[in-house]
Amino acid sequence: MADEIKSVKHNHDEVAFLEKELRHISGIIKQKGRQMLHAYTITPPQFVALQWLLEHGDMTIGDLSNKMYLAFSTTTDLIDRMEKSALVQRIRDEQDRRVVRIHLLKEGERIIEEVIAKRQHYLEDILDQFNSNEVANLSTLLEKLHQEMKKN
Repeated sequence: MADEIKSVKHNHDEVAFLEKELRHISGIIKQKGRQMLHAYTITPPQFVALQWLLEHGDMTIGDLSNKMYLAFSTTTDLIDRMEKSALVQRIRDEQDRRVVRIHLLKEGERIIEEVIAKRQHYLEDILDQFNSNEVANLSTLLEKLHQEMKKN
């Protein structure tokens, strides 16, 4: 059965339509997110960094650079600015003093949680136009799409 699913070729126009819709949705989410950030002292890249730290815990600058697809030096500058704003703190690893981890501080956590809550509220307002089955189907399909994308 799984082999049958993998061998299905989808209509090019359908794939093009899905790509366009996902690109437009992504753009709207990014635009709304940036509007929400205007009330805070962080930039969009700082928001992304704080999200990674909230979701995955302390990370090295190298790990964070890889997750964000940024140069190590760019990430270092980003961390410097966030440390000055008391959003994060550099902490030396107890086992290996050469390793420095970036730790999310309470203020960084507060800001990221507030912004995420506002983004979720925005999405909740949009989803008011969907019935519960549509929301459940959308969730299932988006999760499946995400899992497949992570494989490649």
